[in-house]
Amino acid sequence: MRRQQEETFVAFATAAKPWLLTTAWMLAGDPHTAEDLVQETLVRLYTRWSRVGHQQPAAYARRVLANLHTDRWRRTRREVLVEDHAERSGGHAPDPVLVDLVRALQGLGPRERECVVLRHYLDLSEKQTAEALGVSVGAVKGYTSRGLGALRDVLKEADHV
Repeated sequence: MRRQQEETFVAFATAAKPWLLTTAWMLAGDPHTAEDLVQETLVRLYTRWSRVGHQQPAAYARRVLANLHTDRWRRTRREVLVEDHAERSGGHAPDPVLVDLVRALQGLGPRERECVVLRHYLDLSEKQTAEALGVSVGAVKGYTSRGLGALRDVLKEADHV
């Protein structure tokens, strides 16, 4: 990779890492898994930077992150987490509202969670979400609707809404 390309990658990665980390945390529900997902996303983006760096690297990174999360979920879906780690990198305590939201998101199915996060956290359109996840627009609408309904129920029960 040429020096100029490497510098643009570093600038992009530095700017994108916070929102990638938050997105990954919302998808995975575990800060350590989120860090692993972001690291793997940036590695894959780096290897293809000469092709995607001048196009839409943020969209490519979102798609890679969503695909990596789906792949990880498929490999580990039978595992059960028994301990909840609320710490974040840097030693800062996370926002309690965000922690409650991430816990509520964990109660959703993986596709519902992905659709809700991509549509309402990253503010992607239905079409962009469908392309990122490799599903139809109708499927995105259905997953998002069911996911939001379930979130409303959970957060209402917890007196957050």
